[in-house]
Amino acid sequence: MGAIHVHEFMSLDGVIDAPTWTFEYGFHPRMGEAIGAVTGRSQGILLGRVTYEMFEPAWSTRTADDDPGAPFFNDTAKYVVSGTLTGATWRNSEVVGAYDPDAIRGLKERVDGDIYVSGSGTLVRAMLDDGLIDGLHLFVYPLTRGAGPHLFAEGAPPRTLSLEACESYDNGVVYLAYRPGG
Repeated sequence: MGAIHVHEFMSLDGVIDAPTWTFEYGFHPRMGEAIGAVTGRSQGILLGRVTYEMFEPAWSTRTADDDPGAPFFNDTAKYVVSGTLTGATWRNSEVVGAYDPDAIRGLKERVDGDIYVSGSGTLVRAMLDDGLIDGLHLFVYPLTRGAGPHLFAEGAPPRTLSLEACESYDNGVVYLAYRPGG
């Protein structure tokens, strides 16, 4: 059975909207290594509709020469959770329908390896509520955003997480890897 690992770029106050605000900090090579460790063991990508619609035009034409992550995003099976999207045009993509925790559990059983999630805030919050996430990989940036979608929704139940890894970079970003439970 595969595990679901979520990767997010996040502000100090928990905002996870489209991370254009991360650009001024650059991308430290060790950040790529941390993401590569997660994607390297993943045999599937799970995305919400909005993130899929942002990723498809951004990644589908990239090559390994453009970005070392391009082969992973283009060659790996992608599963899109959406109640409105009827078809997926990006190679190796499948629309799995509206969010259904049992369907996600079935996907975890069906995929031979881990499943990677990036962005997809609505989907991630639902999976957190249903106990479907096995790891959170957070890159926390040294700024606050105030308004915007947060990783943990207002009124979400308290959670206990266990720290698995922690690393800081000279650009001020901190990588935190957590798993559910205490």
